[in-house]
Amino acid sequence: MSTATPLPRTLVVRLDSAGDVLLAGPAVRAVAAGSSHTALLCGPQGVSAGRLLPGVDEVIEYDAPWVGLEPPAVSRAVTDRLLQELSVRRFDRALILVSYHQSPLPVALLLKLAGVGRTAADSEDYPGALLDLRHHRLPHRHEVLAALDLARDAGFTLPPGDDGTLRVKPPPDTTHLTGPGPYVVLHPGAAVPARAWSPARAARAAAALTAAGHRVVVTGGRGERDLTSRVAGGHALDLGGATDLEQLAGVLAGARVVVAGNTGPTHLAAAVGTPVVCLFAPVVPAERWGPYGVPHVLLGDQDAACAGSRARRCPTAGHPCLDGIGDRQVLTAVAALDGLPVHPTARTARPEAWGPTAGPAYGPGRGLATERGATL
Repeated sequence: MSTATPLPRTLVVRLDSAGDVLLAGPAVRAVAAGSSHTALLCGPQGVSAGRLLPGVDEVIEYDAPWVGLEPPAVSRAVTDRLLQELSVRRFDRALILVSYHQSPLPVALLLKLAGVGRTAADSEDYPGALLDLRHHRLPHRHEVLAALDLARDAGFTLPPGDDGTLRVKPPPDTTHLTGPGPYVVLHPGAAVPARAWSPARAARAAAALTAAGHRVVVTGGRGERDLTSRVAGGHALDLGGATDLEQLAGVLAGARVVVAGNTGPTHLAAAVGTPVVCLFAPVVPAERWGPYGVPHVLLGDQDAACAGSRARRCPTAGHPCLDGIGDRQVLTAVAALDGLPVHPTARTARPEAWGPTAGPAYGPGRGLATERGATL
């Protein structure tokens, strides 16, 4: 008779946007490698991304009233439904993933009320009895690596052969949308306006790329059709509103290069192995949120007055940190990346001058401060 300890049923929590959920992917795979069942609890903006992640057995949606740009009102009925949904699943462990500026304690309280077993999270706030492992992330850590650090200290490691880069399930062929032949994707929008070009600047970039000989495909969500139409003009293919997230992954996978701001499609491009020219506004630090695991070029004034402000709209007239990027800079960046191999084994082969470290820096021997109420 086997006496092996059964693998736990594990819940991973990431309540933010699609981009945040994609950045959690390597940690999710580490959890899945050590679990019999892995569920992802995420907000409505992250559900579609969660369904693309390898290792996720089910996605549970919860619109948390402390998360998002337009959070819902606090509801006793909604909270009770979540507690019931989590209770019946009998999770043994939970890993709560939050950004460096967020607290995991509201959801940690709900998990305890739902009877979830041992819970681990990064927390600068005193957790009382809410966390069984209070983890302190290393300073200046990229969000991907911070999540992997937490997962490892909670007892979950990536399986052999997993390089810790971003991944999604194989995307569909989208040639029927893009047409045959090479192309560059320009994604002009972002949920936070401060992190994207102005529409006029994006339109000039599309024209410049076309004039330089690139076939340009402009992408965007259903609510961005006016924007993508303006940016595409009469010289680029407008796919605004034509794709869901899975189809967008296919479009990005077929691109030679993706030009986008600090937004979810940048991380989706990284997850399918496509090089990225990232228009990175310094309202949040690139060392934590820049493209991860692929060849990339960061463009934008990282020392602008808005640096570290977390501003949603640019506080400086003319949006100089991004709109000040010249066409020559964009064309040079695209040329530097165009033609690079996009196979996963080539993901970290890039000059160091291209931006923050693209490859993972995750491995044993990296000291982490933790506090445990019990051993996970």
